[in-house]
Amino acid sequence: MAENNILLKAEGICKQFNGIPVLKEVDLEIKAGEVHSLMGENGAGKSTIIKILTGVYTKDAGQIYIEGEPVEIRNRQDSAKAGISVIYQELSLVPDLTVEENILLGKEESKFGFTKNKSMRKRVKELIEYYDFDLAPQMVVDTLGMAQRQMVEILKALSVRSKLIIMDEPTASLSAAESEKLFSTIDRLRSKGVSVLYISHRLDEVYRLSDRLTVMRNGENVGVLNKEEISPKTVIPMMLGRETNRAVKKGSINKREDICLSVRGLAYGNGLLKDVNFDAYGGEILGIGGLVGSGRTELVSCIYGILKPEKGTITLNGEPVSRSVKKNIEGGFAFVPEDRRGAGFIPKLSIEKNLVLPSYDLLAPSGLVAKHKEVEWSKAAIEEYDIRPAIASIPVQNLSGGNQQKVVIGRGLARKPKVLILDEPTAGIDVGVKSELYDIIRKLSDEGTIVILVSSDMAELCLLSDRVLVMHDGRFFEEIPGESVTQNDILMAASGVHTEGGRAL
Repeated sequence: MAENNILLKAEGICKQFNGIPVLKEVDLEIKAGEVHSLMGENGAGKSTIIKILTGVYTKDAGQIYIEGEPVEIRNRQDSAKAGISVIYQELSLVPDLTVEENILLGKEESKFGFTKNKSMRKRVKELIEYYDFDLAPQMVVDTLGMAQRQMVEILKALSVRSKLIIMDEPTASLSAAESEKLFSTIDRLRSKGVSVLYISHRLDEVYRLSDRLTVMRNGENVGVLNKEEISPKTVIPMMLGRETNRAVKKGSINKREDICLSVRGLAYGNGLLKDVNFDAYGGEILGIGGLVGSGRTELVSCIYGILKPEKGTITLNGEPVSRSVKKNIEGGFAFVPEDRRGAGFIPKLSIEKNLVLPSYDLLAPSGLVAKHKEVEWSKAAIEEYDIRPAIASIPVQNLSGGNQQKVVIGRGLARKPKVLILDEPTAGIDVGVKSELYDIIRKLSDEGTIVILVSSDMAELCLLSDRVLVMHDGRFFEEIPGESVTQNDILMAASGVHTEGGRAL
């Protein structure tokens, strides 16, 4: 019998990778019919504990109980048998199938080899009606909004009688209206006795939804808070452990007022970006902080021309910026995307080909490519950015993550850009290469380039930025001077709380 209505109890969970502990006797307790949130910085261990509960990883030590009974979760089937389902940011639906077909995919009812369509439709309809979801069995998933698609994922879980649904950053790709729909869905699940483990970086959502919150740091529990205890001033110090100041103070800023990228009234994505205004100058590094889904990537993608804004103006030194990526590259823009492998380079092409690919307009203005020019261009970039191994013919997919990123940066910087946009430039890169990239970024800024740095690494923003603009709910919420910015400031502003040293926007 479950004690105190506890659905899931994990005690002393430990996990190591290559001898390095990532979970250190972690405890997690979720009640039946409770929305329990899980928060922590990147690397705190949230994903690892979730993967243990869902059978992706096996624990090294500890015990998991479901309704008071010990269970062993060795694979996804064990997790499903225990009544646990997970909904990731990337949904697992088949767009061309109906709601009914997606919910019962792999669980079809049949008799004498014939599918029992009527019985299946009735089953799905009863589920939809019981949870009062805004769906119909025959709707095609490809016609649904993101919030409705998440409802379908939830119904898939409920169709196999899941007692606990884990949601990992579920609002990252939702508009404000869609997020509200999801919150209403979660409230209905709670009222029906279904438990939800909610993982999010957004404190306003956690406060809105949670009955309780577990905070993790460095692979350990640091506290469990009840709803009335959840606030930025309580949670953020628990996540960080202490007030974290800048590691290095920079020298004077060589800000150039005559070199200016100006954005006014930018809007995109039906509220994803709302009336964004800012200026970025040559000679400074402008850091952009904010939580996942706050609009950072969409903003820089609009500036570069990948996305087309619904309204607003973008100018460089008083001249309108094109909405064409090709024209912007020719006009002096360089962009290092967040998805290095998917959008930053062509994996099977050589280092040389990747480095010269965006610059054939300079190498071959008449349309004829001289091989020696390609070789000279790539050789100069390989040497300047210390790409290893320094063999131009090697496919980029064979390089380490850090050297792949050097190729991505090198292909843009070889054109001597006026504006360099960096979206999560050091994600998944070791400390040594990070330091090299930091030197490259600062050198470019010192030479007068406009550098815009989007990063979820708050220590990185504090270290490099001459100013930090923090996004919240699709617009800039606060500007914090680089000489005084701390990780605590960035997290507070990203959560919608103004700081003492910042300027409200």
